[in-house]
Amino acid sequence: MVENYTDLPAPESVRIIDFDEAKVVPGIVPATFILIVTGVMPYQNMTVRLSPRVYIERPDYWGIEVVGSLPGIGIPATAPYTVSLPLDGVLGTRGIEVIGANRTEQIAVP
Repeated sequence: MVENYTDLPAPESVRIIDFDEAKVVPGIVPATFILIVTGVMPYQNMTVRLSPRVYIERPDYWGIEVVGSLPGIGIPATAPYTVSLPLDGVLGTRGIEVIGANRTEQIAVP
């Protein structure tokens, strides 16, 4: 049975969280890039990752969500985080858009 992906239930343990800074730096190999995002996570034991959105056609700015997940009970103490993602295969025609809980930021990538 094939279901529409967007109709599936949303998880309770995963949320889009805030970020403070997002930047794209060149990779070691020419014409490659890496996204680096920093911020403060709301729970000390939270795992933060960057999750590219799925598209049928290549967009102008590829959306990349800043996602936090909790493995059970959250320890309510903030902690800084830094996460990175190679941008191979997830670049829009103009760049990327970092998507946080309260803001987004478009970054042009050559």
